[in-house]
Amino acid sequence: MKRAIMASFANRLAIPDLRWMPDEGFSLGRIRIELLSGLTVALALVPEAVAFAFVAGVNPLVGLYAAFLVGLITALIGGRPGMISGATGALAVVMVALVAQHGVEYLFATVVLMGLIQVLAGVMQWGKFIRLVPHPVMLGFVNGLAIVIFLAQMGQFKVPGSMTNTGHGVSGGEWLSGLPLYTMLGLVGLTMAVIWVMPRITRIVPAPLAGIAVVAALVIGFGLDVPRVGDLASIKGGLPQFHIPMVPLSWEMLQIILPYSVILAAIGLIESLLTLNLVGEMTGKRGGASQECIAQGLANTVTGFFGGMGGCAMIGQSMINVKSGGRTRIAGIAAALFLLIFILFAAPLIEQIPLAALVGVMFMVVIGTFAWNSLTILRKVPLTDAFVILLVTVVTVMEDLAVAVVVGVIVSALAYAWNNARRIHGKTYLTPEGAKVYQVQGPLFFGSAEGFSEMFDPKNDPSVVIVDFADSRVVDQSALQAIEAVAAKYEAEGKHIQLRHLSRDCHRLLNKAGHLMVDSDDDPDYALAVNYSVKTGILGGH
Repeated sequence: MKRAIMASFANRLAIPDLRWMPDEGFSLGRIRIELLSGLTVALALVPEAVAFAFVAGVNPLVGLYAAFLVGLITALIGGRPGMISGATGALAVVMVALVAQHGVEYLFATVVLMGLIQVLAGVMQWGKFIRLVPHPVMLGFVNGLAIVIFLAQMGQFKVPGSMTNTGHGVSGGEWLSGLPLYTMLGLVGLTMAVIWVMPRITRIVPAPLAGIAVVAALVIGFGLDVPRVGDLASIKGGLPQFHIPMVPLSWEMLQIILPYSVILAAIGLIESLLTLNLVGEMTGKRGGASQECIAQGLANTVTGFFGGMGGCAMIGQSMINVKSGGRTRIAGIAAALFLLIFILFAAPLIEQIPLAALVGVMFMVVIGTFAWNSLTILRKVPLTDAFVILLVTVVTVMEDLAVAVVVGVIVSALAYAWNNARRIHGKTYLTPEGAKVYQVQGPLFFGSAEGFSEMFDPKNDPSVVIVDFADSRVVDQSALQAIEAVAAKYEAEGKHIQLRHLSRDCHRLLNKAGHLMVDSDDDPDYALAVNYSVKTGILGGH
């Protein structure tokens, strides 16, 4: 028994195929594509990490260290090669209140606990529940996130240095106007044009990297006065240092960080697992949800001890990587290492890159991410699905991803329950012996229990009544209670009721009441999802 338990636990912790080798095998061309893809991603990570650090109210290096550490660890052991992780806005907007009230050390402690919670989720294999997210929710998530990425770039069209950090995020700022605005728009358009044309000319260099290189060379060569990466903040720094969060080890401290840790862990896993599914659809890979949970958890735990703000999967950068040809772990590792090189050695050069080039790259990501086909299928899919797509899109933009996904799943589940509740109905006929047969059709569960009860007429029915469940399925405790209630009504009238084609588990439990005669000669042998005692009302699971 002990050996079996240890084997089961080992299987939960086991990391499956790490997929270092692409399907077509390694070659110099493949390695070149992976490295260049990683370089492109690293360039796009810099302004994002700095901006999200500002949103959270921490030093830019805190965001850059998070992008490096989380990106490196998840690239090494994550559930999907090709995914990119780092500091994200979804987490930053939650962190800002904690930092404003308690300081950055509490943030580091929160990130450590957040990581431990995510590791637990991976060990318990909770990542598999992401399969419960319906396709309309996925479409709404993709569309909403594309809009969020687009809106996030609007801050780059403001005068550098004009925005202020209020302690609750970065706000304000003067918009560019006149020639600076037209120059910025022209460079953004040029970047997008290069990215669009480049694959038609050659695929030796990833199109996003070519766009950045062309526009950067143009700006630096002609000395154009446009916003650059260095206008956001200096990215120069040293290696991240091991640092135990300086917080008191007390119950009060745990009460402060635990709620934030749970929320951050949930948001991080939802965004990471949805990104995992999206990348999986593009690369033809499946699985890895629990492994991704563990990888995200280990990455955040380590990051919290090295002065980083934590992070999760980044759909924008993941799309850049996949569309640039990144298919293995080399691209993600290269992106993280290039980012560290920028921080240590190449800060003066990277700070000269025009923001317009990076905005152009992200705009192309928006175009590629948005599910344009969802606009045409809105009129073809059921009204409820169309509503869910629009609802999740709006909530993602107005609130955040986690809230949007939860709302979408709840609405979809309620719609499904309502549709199934309306399916319950019955056909009746009399046997030669004078018994009345009710043929129940449709699932019997909490939503249809009332409709099931209304089918019967205990006062006017004959003395023998047969309820046939051949075309039905008893699902939950509410269904069992509804059956008991109907049986009690017939017993009160002094009449005899028989249940046929009922689950063996179900009628065995119902027989405990002592007043049900169940015909089980032709019952199917299928298992019920719950145990219910009519005497104690105790519900239990298999």
